[in-house]
Amino acid sequence: MNAAPLQRTWFIAYKELLHILRDPQTLFFTLFVPIGEMFLLGYAINTNVRHVRTVVADFANTQESRALITRFENSQDFKVALHAYSERQAHQALFDGQAQVAIVIPPDYSQKLQAGATSPFQILVDGTTSAIAGEAINVGNSLALSESLSRVLHEQPLPVEARPRVLFNPDTRSANFFLPGLMVVVCQMMATILSSTAIVREKELGTLEQLSITPIRRGELILGKMAPYVVLTGLEFCLFAFLMRAAFQISIQGYFVTLLSLLLPFTLTMLGFGLMISTKAETREAAAQMAMGTIIPSIFLSGYVFPVDSMPYTFQMVANFIPTTWLIDATRGVILRGTDWSALSTHALVLWTMAIVVITISAVKLRRQA
Repeated sequence: MNAAPLQRTWFIAYKELLHILRDPQTLFFTLFVPIGEMFLLGYAINTNVRHVRTVVADFANTQESRALITRFENSQDFKVALHAYSERQAHQALFDGQAQVAIVIPPDYSQKLQAGATSPFQILVDGTTSAIAGEAINVGNSLALSESLSRVLHEQPLPVEARPRVLFNPDTRSANFFLPGLMVVVCQMMATILSSTAIVREKELGTLEQLSITPIRRGELILGKMAPYVVLTGLEFCLFAFLMRAAFQISIQGYFVTLLSLLLPFTLTMLGFGLMISTKAETREAAAQMAMGTIIPSIFLSGYVFPVDSMPYTFQMVANFIPTTWLIDATRGVILRGTDWSALSTHALVLWTMAIVVITISAVKLRRQA
């Protein structure tokens, strides 16, 4: 067996590794800055709406009106920040940003309740932040319904009672949702940006022409260029998994080796995209900008932030052609639900197909450029 191809591939891989180690700034931003983002998302970002600043204008000031306000406070969704003594003052508190919700109880609130009539009250919501507005309206309607039922039934048990149970993330922690997706996004950024500068660096240094006249073949060049980044991306993925378990107590319910087996074709696909970018760009700055242009759509359309099922049908179809969509779905499944390999066979087939297609196209483009 001829060992020359392996030796040439190893030579290219070793040369690429030296370039990486001699550029500590790039290595720092690709390895350690994402860890800072991980802690920021894990500790600071919380999508659960709690303790919304609320202004109360209680013009009834009766036992019934105070009991209603207590219901809102006990829900933990609303926090009474100030009291208003006129509707204009309540509106002004919303306008000034001092509160995001205003509860206005009319003077005849208790009188209508005692008479058995409908007793409306107002919930004014600042719609600037749609998530807070939607949560405030839903919780407000639920509390009003609960108050109505308790008065109609006179504290008798409800004939029908729903008992919801949240599986896989019972505390509905935002970190459990964001961090598995962040693992994938960071690996995409690392693989795409670093590999996009690989060929461009050879252009800038004038060594690409020298490599073309050596016995090194195009396949060996591509494989040698990719190998260090495959290893670095895998190490980054494992480091994130370790920190996720150690710092945020998010245990992996499934087999981690299943994730690694899916990470390989995903990484190859991203490296292929990076190599394609490097054949078009003339400078490393241009290559990095083009790489970010491919990463940003992936962040918004892959389900990392917004569920794919809630998108318009056209964008759902686009999301199916984004590799990040498939690996994020698989990562959340394995980490949170313990999904096994049998349920992820489609993900593996799609990712390997994408890897083969993208690497083939990038190899052809690189050959034409040479």
